[in-house]
Amino acid sequence: MAKQGKPSGKNITGWKATIAVAMANYIEAGSIIAAASSLTLWQTFLGIDSIGIGLLSALSANAFGAAIGALLGGPLTDKFGRKVIFKYDLLAYMIGILLLAGSVNFPMLLIGTVITGIAVGAGVPVSWTYIAEESPENKRAAHVGTAQLAWSIGPMITFVLAVLLAPLGLLGSRLIFIHLFIIAFITWYIRQGLSESKIWSEQKEKEKRDLHLGKEKSASIKELFSLKVNRQALFLLLGIYLFWNLTSGAMGYFMPYIYENVGGLSTQQANLLQAFLWMFTVLTTFFVFMKLTDKYSQRFLFGLGAAMGVVAWLILTFMPMTWPTLLLFVILWGSAAGFGAQAFYALWTSELFPTRYRASAQGFMYFLVRMGIGVWSFILPTLMLELGFQVAGILMISFLVIHMIIGIAFAPKTQGKTLKQIEKERYGEINEIDNKEIISR
Repeated sequence: MAKQGKPSGKNITGWKATIAVAMANYIEAGSIIAAASSLTLWQTFLGIDSIGIGLLSALSANAFGAAIGALLGGPLTDKFGRKVIFKYDLLAYMIGILLLAGSVNFPMLLIGTVITGIAVGAGVPVSWTYIAEESPENKRAAHVGTAQLAWSIGPMITFVLAVLLAPLGLLGSRLIFIHLFIIAFITWYIRQGLSESKIWSEQKEKEKRDLHLGKEKSASIKELFSLKVNRQALFLLLGIYLFWNLTSGAMGYFMPYIYENVGGLSTQQANLLQAFLWMFTVLTTFFVFMKLTDKYSQRFLFGLGAAMGVVAWLILTFMPMTWPTLLLFVILWGSAAGFGAQAFYALWTSELFPTRYRASAQGFMYFLVRMGIGVWSFILPTLMLELGFQVAGILMISFLVIHMIIGIAFAPKTQGKTLKQIEKERYGEINEIDNKEIISR
């Protein structure tokens, strides 16, 4: 990444900048897992019923809370800059985490959950956008994969902490939230040295020139639907990310709950199993997605990961939850997730939209996806209680099959191209035509 602008303090660039931005994914994913791993403890301590459990999961960083944050954060990022969000989103996150760590009643727990969720939603799309915009075209997947790596390391470490601190009961869970607060503060401090995205700054300069020349500014949200090239991108990205997340997102919050209530595992066993799962995600994120995606067929890698995920859920749904079965599921799903839909979504969603509304498009899609997870998360506990886990598992498998078909059929060919090249190929020479006559090549 090239240096740009004249920010105060030390200017952080290159891989250091990528890591500083990606660390938000560690604490954001970690907060989801911290809540998931302590769900049973909170349920016992506060006497929360299944409706309350569904409400917490639906309004969390895994669902509605993140949806609202993304819808707000995306347009603000495009209007005021990527760096502005980096200054404030983690401050809100830290407030939410402190409320969670100190919760003594259900309303306090719920408010902390909502604030944390909104902060997560505002931070995730801008981190993917910034990393992609500041990455070399021949290493974009490797850099974007760093965010996925951090997203995987966060849950792995959080689940390990949950096992180690289990003897402390709910106090251990509070300490896990405190550890996230500390890392969030350090990350926030380091990110103050980030430069603004160069490609965003150039786009803003162009908009100023266009305004001076009297050119009409296009409506970004309207273009998302009015342009065929955008509708195609929305179909691909929502198709793979929404349907994958209806399974993965539910897992992120409910998997320990499923292990305990369906498989009969203890809280410690459930958390240890999840830590093992995330270890495989970390390994394949680094050795497969980050090392291979810039060089080899993205369609093939996506399809392989998607197929592994389907097989994993077939095993979990139709075979008894014995230790061999659970370990096979964990190895398959954990490995697949490292180069699955989220990793490719983060890459493709940063490539397939123009700079002037790249973050807004991401925020809008993230909103829809998290809203979908919110509805599903609210329904899932009652569905499992009334119809059983196998019915829920069949629905999860159906979601995964849909996302696999869409991804394999419509994977884009953007490998090795700069974001400007991709934009020109998809939208035409925007500088030389009127916004109302954008050409899709």
